[in-house]
Amino acid sequence: MQSCRIVNGRKFMWDGQAYDSKQAAEEVVSRYRGDGFETEIVEDEGKYLAYTRREIKTVAVGQPG
Repeated sequence: MQSCRIVNGRKFMWDGQAYDSKQAAEEVVSRYRGDGFETEIVEDEGKYLAYTRREIKTVAVGQPG
């Protein structure tokens, strides 16, 4: 199981869980989508894996020390 995958040139990170059914994975990715993530479900060795990504909209810049 890969911790990250490139899909259409974009990097997705695995959430670390292997789901027994596609329906269980879809329920989880639905919550991720509600939180603003893009998602992909991948079947691997009979399990379903949820991969997510979210683009950073703003970058915090710290003050120099």
